Amino acid sequence: MRIRTDDEVYRVDAVWLGPPKATFPWRARYVSWGIGLAVFFLTLTVERRIGIGFGFFSVAWALVITIVITRLVGSRISHERPLGAVVTMWVRELTAPRQVTTGKGGAVTATRIKVSGRRPAAKQGRRQLPPAENSPSRHTQQPRRQAASRTREVRGVRTPARP
Repeated sequence: MRIRTDDEVYRVDAVWLGPPKATFPWRARYVSWGIGLAVFFLTLTVERRIGIGFGFFSVAWALVITIVITRLVGSRISHERPLGAVVTMWVRELTAPRQVTTGKGGAVTATRIKVSGRRPAAKQGRRQLPPAENSPSRHTQQPRRQAASRTREVRGVRTPARP
């Protein structure tokens, strides 16, 4: 015995082909006509707000933009993923909480640091520390010793250097 699924019923798109005896040469679902109408008016509104006048070419470009956007949206929706689910997913994706990547506080500046042109004098009664190990005043300059015969290493073999 074979059990048939009901997928064929849902695969049938509600398609309007045009008025009787004068069908359009393309197939468009009812939802596509609604999306296209909304996108067309939105495109015309954006064109007016930008400052593009109402004329043949502005309406033609609005129609081209409408077709592209409607086909893009129409390719994302189906009987398994209706328009309402796609819009809900899009809204939830945009309003989802995000991880904060910026640090707290502002820019670091040195405007509140007071700088004096001269060094402060040593306080009386305090013991002076000896110079640090790596300070230049600790070491006296000694003449460099040169090895009697300098050598250099070439591929692991020590040979006398050329003068």
